[in-house]
Amino acid sequence: MPDCEPGRSRGAAVALGNGRPRWAYAASVVDDAAAARPRYDDDLRMALSIADQVDSFTMTRFGAADLRVETKPDLTPVTDADSEAERIVRAQLGRTRPRDAVIGEEMAPTGHGRRRWVIDPIDGTKNFVRGVPVWATLIALIDDDRAVVGIVSAPALGRRWWAAAGVGAFTGRSLSAARRLSVSGVSELPDASMSYSDLREWEDAGRLDAFVDLSRKVWRTRAYGDFWSYMLLAEGAVDIACEPRLALHDMAALVPIVTESGGRFTDLAGTDGPWGDGGIATNGLLHDALLDALR
Repeated sequence: MPDCEPGRSRGAAVALGNGRPRWAYAASVVDDAAAARPRYDDDLRMALSIADQVDSFTMTRFGAADLRVETKPDLTPVTDADSEAERIVRAQLGRTRPRDAVIGEEMAPTGHGRRRWVIDPIDGTKNFVRGVPVWATLIALIDDDRAVVGIVSAPALGRRWWAAAGVGAFTGRSLSAARRLSVSGVSELPDASMSYSDLREWEDAGRLDAFVDLSRKVWRTRAYGDFWSYMLLAEGAVDIACEPRLALHDMAALVPIVTESGGRFTDLAGTDGPWGDGGIATNGLLHDALLDALR
C-alpha cells in the first residue's frame, strides 16, 4: 500500500528501486510486497471500484432538471439519486461480499456478522439538491466494531479520500496518484482553526453556549460542514471538526481517514469511534482541551 518514510514531508514521493514512488500503489508493485499487504487491502480496492461506479451515476443526477426530492419522516430531504446510489453499492457488495452485513441510510439493514459495510449514498443531500458541489458518497467497513476502511468520494469537487487500518490515509482520484494525509501540529486552542456544522444543531443539542464559548477560544472558525470538515482536518488544513448530531452512516467512513492521518475521532463524551450521537475530530493534540471546552 502507499507509504512514506519517516521524516519525509506530507505528499513527498519516496522512490523505490524501479523509480516508482513508494505510495504509488498499482498492480505492478513488487511481488514480495504482497505478503506484507494489510488484511483489508482487497476490501479497500473493491470499495474504491464501487465508488467509481457511484460517482459516474451521481454526477448524471447532480443538477438534473428531473431530480425527484422527497421529505423523510425526520424532515430531511432524500432524492432519487440517494436511493439509486445506495442500490448500486448494495448490488456490488452482494456480488463481491455476500457474507457481509450492510447498513445504509436509505434502506433496511441486511445480513449479520462481525463485518458490516456502512453506506451514506450522498452525504450532503441538501447541498446536492441546491446545486452546491459539497457532497460525497461515504463507504465504510466495520470489523468487530472497529471502523477499518473508509472512503469519501466527492466527484463534484473532483476529490476523494480513503484509508485502511494500518495503511495510512490518502487523497487522490486513483490509487496510482495518491498523496498521504497528515493532521496539523497545532497544539493550543488559540492557534486552532475549527470547522463546524449548523449553529441550530448545537442549540437543539443544548450545547450552544458551550460551543459559542469555544468559538471565542480558537483562532478561526468556518462552517465547511458535513464530510468536508473532517477531510480538511485529515489534510491538516483545519485542526478541529465537530458536529453534535450525527448517525453511524455519517461517521463510519470518516473515522479511519481521521485516525490513519494521525488524528482522533470521538463522540462528545470522548468515546472513540463512530458510536455516539455526534462526532468531534482533532489532530489529537487538541482533543482533551476540546472535550473540556464542550463540557
